Amino acid sequence: MAAIGVHFGYTCACVAIFKDGRADVIANDAGDRVTPAVVAYRENEQLVGIAAKQGRVRNAANTVDKVKQVLGRSFDDAETQAHKSQTKCQVVNRSGKPYYEITAGERPKYVAPEDAAKLIFHKMKETAQSALGSDVTDAVITVPFEFGPPQKHALREAAEAAGFNVLRLIHEPAAALLAYNIGQDCSAPKSHVLVYKLGGMSLSVTALQVNGGLFRVLNTHTDHSIGGESFTQALAQHLATEFKRTFKHDVTSNARAMLKLMNGADMAKHSLSTLGSANCFVDSLHDGADFDCNVSRARFELLCSSLFNKSIQPIRSLLEKTKLSTSDINKVVLCGGSARIPRLQQMIRDMFPDVELLSSAPPDEVIAVGAALQAGLLVGRDHLLSDEESVQVDVSASDILLKERDQSGAEAFTVLLPSGLPLPARRTHTLSGGGQLSSVCLEIYQRFDSEQPEKLAKIILRDLEPKEENHNIDTVVTMKRDGSLHVACVEQNSGRSEIIDIAAAS
Repeated sequence: MAAIGVHFGYTCACVAIFKDGRADVIANDAGDRVTPAVVAYRENEQLVGIAAKQGRVRNAANTVDKVKQVLGRSFDDAETQAHKSQTKCQVVNRSGKPYYEITAGERPKYVAPEDAAKLIFHKMKETAQSALGSDVTDAVITVPFEFGPPQKHALREAAEAAGFNVLRLIHEPAAALLAYNIGQDCSAPKSHVLVYKLGGMSLSVTALQVNGGLFRVLNTHTDHSIGGESFTQALAQHLATEFKRTFKHDVTSNARAMLKLMNGADMAKHSLSTLGSANCFVDSLHDGADFDCNVSRARFELLCSSLFNKSIQPIRSLLEKTKLSTSDINKVVLCGGSARIPRLQQMIRDMFPDVELLSSAPPDEVIAVGAALQAGLLVGRDHLLSDEESVQVDVSASDILLKERDQSGAEAFTVLLPSGLPLPARRTHTLSGGGQLSSVCLEIYQRFDSEQPEKLAKIILRDLEPKEENHNIDTVVTMKRDGSLHVACVEQNSGRSEIIDIAAAS
């Protein structure tokens, strides 16, 4: 049974199909695997995707883009006001909600952000259906980690209005991990993964702990002051300077000319991710003058050097907040279209020289692939928790350790129950003590983060018979969902045992 995953971003959308055990991104009718999240309104039709984006120069007042920024928000929300100041399409207040004022017909009409988003979702549905040759409705939709309930609800409503049966909303970092099959081996040891996403309008960095097939978000940082468009604007400003140098005209105050330069700079930026130089040609930029300029990758990197530094700094801040070092990170996953930029990838490699940098899947497609894989797991299942974007599981809040002595006699701690372990859980450990001993002492500790272990309990097995070989003590530690511990110790030879219960280890 087929199912799809949809990543609806601020500037673009991507759809992947799960079929026959694998997930693949589907190209739209223009042959592009990523579709601009742009809707253009004309008198009797709506255009979605590349056609809408290319027509912005002539139809800017009736072209809606970056609609995700205002989904589920009130008109007075700071994000709405920022969007209102940036978009060329008029945003007005109707009953406290933002609406786009469309003037393409005889009389103005007002379009809710959810209606514009519905058209983009419908485009994704059409793209999937044309590839399959049949209807498909089951879908998993991704959401940013910082989205609140109103934004999630609005996104779900837009997808359902487009004809989707939304199986679940999942967070974008989790989808990125699923795409690389991270955390699917339940027997793998606990690890830390950094998900770095640089999209069109925002940068997000998320640190996750992966343990027992579960993802635990340790901390996340989102910055809406930088994104792929920041690099495009820097390149467009350079092109405007080159035009002024050649033609003696300043076009920076001409909105239409700058929009043309932004389109040209955007295409050149994408080319520079794979080529050493890119040609930017703009037809009739000013007073009928055509503009042609070649930009090298080195020039682009120089123009954006401060932006690159700004894009890397949140990684350091996040590691400080989570008390992790670069050596604690086991994998770094890149996603978002601008994570393709070679200079940015090199800076991240330099920061994590011994860590696997996962970028083999195209960064602007990887989140949709993860969503499709999740859809493949859920399709056909009954009783889905449709109102939740994740499944809540009780986990251990701290490490539970056993203190013992190594062969040299030095004290050593063994982690029996790591933090983040799904509960209830049980672990068995065999402790050895000298055969000449008449009693053996076991000490149970807990440890939060990187703090010093704190003793919870001491258990003493007394009156042991002396023997030539070591006493072997089987220790079984069980943690219940409420965090309480049950510890049972049995000496293998004599069967002597001690049992202790420890109230919630918190």
